[in-house]
Amino acid sequence: MGFWDAGTPCSLPKIYIPVVPEALSLKNINKHFGNLHANQNISLTLNRGEVLALLGENGAGKTTLMNILFGHYVADSGEILVNGKFLPKGSPKASIDAGLGMVHQHFTLADNLSVLDNIILGTQPIWNFRLQRKEAADKIMDLGSRFGLEIDPNFRVAEISMGERQRVEILKALYRNAKILILDEPTAVLTPQESRTLFKTLRQLLNDGLSIIFISHKLAEVLEVSDRIAVLRDGKLVLEENVSETSEKMLAKAMVGRSFKMPIRKDLPAGESLLALENVSVLSPDRGRVLDRASLSVNSREVVGLAGISGNGQRILADVINGMQSPNSGTVFLYGKKIKRFNPREMLVKKVGRIPEDRQGFGVVGDMNLEENAITEVYKNKDYSKLGFLNLKTRNNFAKKIAHEFDIRGVKKNSPVRLLSGGNMQKLILGRVLLQEPKLILAHQPARGLDIGAASFVYERLLDAKMQGCGILLISEDLEELLMISDRILVIHRGKIIEAGKADELSMTNLGLLMAGRQVNAS
Repeated sequence: MGFWDAGTPCSLPKIYIPVVPEALSLKNINKHFGNLHANQNISLTLNRGEVLALLGENGAGKTTLMNILFGHYVADSGEILVNGKFLPKGSPKASIDAGLGMVHQHFTLADNLSVLDNIILGTQPIWNFRLQRKEAADKIMDLGSRFGLEIDPNFRVAEISMGERQRVEILKALYRNAKILILDEPTAVLTPQESRTLFKTLRQLLNDGLSIIFISHKLAEVLEVSDRIAVLRDGKLVLEENVSETSEKMLAKAMVGRSFKMPIRKDLPAGESLLALENVSVLSPDRGRVLDRASLSVNSREVVGLAGISGNGQRILADVINGMQSPNSGTVFLYGKKIKRFNPREMLVKKVGRIPEDRQGFGVVGDMNLEENAITEVYKNKDYSKLGFLNLKTRNNFAKKIAHEFDIRGVKKNSPVRLLSGGNMQKLILGRVLLQEPKLILAHQPARGLDIGAASFVYERLLDAKMQGCGILLISEDLEELLMISDRILVIHRGKIIEAGKADELSMTNLGLLMAGRQVNAS
């Protein structure tokens, strides 16, 4: 007889297999803000040792969902379980104690403190702070060794690279015993080489049992690092698939609700010189060179990209071009004439449009409405005011034109623009600039943090401006963006600018090396 004897009942012992709960479970989460249904009945799970990518347009509900998870908001209904246990509502401390950790897109580190102080800040009583420093440093060194996040705890944060700051943020979460990491746009300020190092670290964290929620607008890297992908649109979960069942095209369509193509750059013969910097230097308060004999040129009918890791002089360069900063030495020419007096208003009058790096801090006044923000840079023009009195009809018509032509959604009369999504806020700034028909545009991180649909819109309008004869200096840390819409690319490193070459002859790898200050062989 074989193992199974038809004539003899076979009774096998029951084996108890424990059910391992998901690392995280969100069930039927709902959240309203007035008439806005920010999260609509969202249910998601995150398994142990898994990477779940969370995608969606700006305003799709991702931030609201993460704020509920971290106790900053309280859901109107629904529940959250971490490792099978209910998570108390509205308590950031409870979320941290449950093992949740978040690495924000914009690092939350104090530059003047050491790596050690940044990591342990808030974890020890103030009277016991110094006594535990050695133990804390040993723990940081051990975590760094285990997960490929090595860094000297005594380094001052101001002196380390962006990639190293990313390590510190992750170490800060691991130091607090995080078992679930939420990474918000983790490669936004990293070179391609630093991004690959980060992905290697993530694999080690997963092998150790951690789980990761990966929020990014870069679809190629999402497909590379994720196991599953969830897409939100208008507050609803519209797609949840294993990564093997998806594609960039499918994800993009799910995010924006329609098919679309990224704009294509067209080569045009460059025209006359619009902007030229010759050996421009700007000194910091301690007399160090923030800009070091920087030279560049921008002609009409071209997009000149400037690549660089954050903090290498881009902001000061933008301030010089905007008229907000006078150089200590060197010469700046605008339309062939030397600039003798640096003044922001004069630059606007001379048709220099600016898309600032920080749209919330410098691009708009959050407590003003759309109509008021529309004319912040032109309110003294005769079309908008006379004898100190605003022409409300002209102002309102201009605001309506921006909203219509640049597809700004969610606008309510007299509502502050801080209530707009990041994408709609950027469209407001873009419309305000382009409808003034500038000759030169300084576009500083014009699509940072925007979803693929909003970014595509920004690129299309900038390329349209180029076709109309405008010259554009595009300052960005996003190499895909630079290679897609630039005609030629410069690289800035420690205040020095070098010419990298034509965009269609460059690779992301070579640009990444130049951004890190390394020479690239011609081959």
